[in-house]
Amino acid sequence: MNNSHSLQLEMRCAVKAQNAGLFISRGNALHPTRVIASHELIFVKQGELDLWEDDQTFHLKAGQTLHLWPGRQHGGSQPMPPDLRFYWIHFEIPGESETPEPLMLVPQVASLPHPERLERLFRTFLEDQETGMLHPYAANLLAALMLVEVVQSQSAPPQPPEEVSVVATWADTYIRMNFDRPITASKVAEALSYNTDYLGRIYRKLYGCTLTEAIHKRRIEKACEWLLDTNLTIPQIAERCGFSEPDYFRRIFRRLMHVAPGDYREEATRVHVNTH
Repeated sequence: MNNSHSLQLEMRCAVKAQNAGLFISRGNALHPTRVIASHELIFVKQGELDLWEDDQTFHLKAGQTLHLWPGRQHGGSQPMPPDLRFYWIHFEIPGESETPEPLMLVPQVASLPHPERLERLFRTFLEDQETGMLHPYAANLLAALMLVEVVQSQSAPPQPPEEVSVVATWADTYIRMNFDRPITASKVAEALSYNTDYLGRIYRKLYGCTLTEAIHKRRIEKACEWLLDTNLTIPQIAERCGFSEPDYFRRIFRRLMHVAPGDYREEATRVHVNTH
């Protein structure tokens, strides 16, 4: 091909990605004490992680991130529990010592309102990394988008009145405990003795989604765990998640995860996984 007809672009990015992975704890090992030359972003998917950096200690729960600085000593302050899973990525900030002021202020610890968005970026990075399809420009942009997700977590919407928060939390707890049963938005409202429309409005005000969407998200969240951790068939997982029809489960899974359940399980075998 004649390159003289190609559009030539000079791509610049504030972040230069190195490598990433998914850590799966297999026991009670302690995170090693070390000093690294790069920045590191950790995103806890499941379980709890206790780390320290210099004179600070951090207790991270699922859905939280932690930024570790280059040149600072860090390590584990508590043994890592068997159910712990976290994503990690190492990156550099080219010319950061020459930058007069930061374009983004990335908090060291953040709680993400939509952790699935950050997980999607990690999974894209890891899948392309393992298949050799990760272009350096794409790696840098994905790393930058990960940091944007962390920054945006600080732009929290105004909190609703306490009564609204309590009722919406009751509904969310009910969904989390009964997702595997044949529940609907109206059945959740009935169980809590509230009008369906009213409960739906206040739930959306606090959680940003409808009751039906929340039921689907909880079911698919558990389905992802079972796809990765068990040998159950897709129909068996669909039934355990409260879906009466496997085809309907597949449609909802694809809508939320942008991939079929079988492909999700297959792709998981290709990601960079390290264990301890």
